[in-house]
Amino acid sequence: MKELHIISVGKIKESRIVELEQEYCKRLPSHFLKIHEVKSFEENTILEAQAIEKKIEAIIGRSNSSNFDLILLSEHGKNRSTPEFADWLYNLLAAPSGKIFLAIGGAAGLDKSLYHKSNQLLSLSPLTFPHKLARLILIEQIYRAYTIKNNHPYHK
Repeated sequence: MKELHIISVGKIKESRIVELEQEYCKRLPSHFLKIHEVKSFEENTILEAQAIEKKIEAIIGRSNSSNFDLILLSEHGKNRSTPEFADWLYNLLAAPSGKIFLAIGGAAGLDKSLYHKSNQLLSLSPLTFPHKLARLILIEQIYRAYTIKNNHPYHK
């Protein structure tokens, strides 16, 4: 199965959130989901966008730089129900492209330069969440999608 990568601006400092993330990740197959944190530059989304791009390049290698999907979390993205999200995610995972990157911006969001390079925009909700909670919700939804596709009773 393809690797799924979350690139998140800023480090999560709250131990309770980190513990919950680790619990969901532990329930997934090993190497299925990888989380990468890039430095927050406070309100400088241009520097954050550059850090995200460098992280992607480091993960996929420069020789494969066009073989990936970049999905940005954005309030302008498509909202999906949980079953729709599971179908969408597993269709992405089945596609012939390379790695899949889900990018979560910091407090100021993501720079416009990343929007031009992204394949899709994803919204978790019409509500606005702090980025640390958005990341936790995304990880939980990835786990939930995994349980749906594997007929596990967690989603019920």
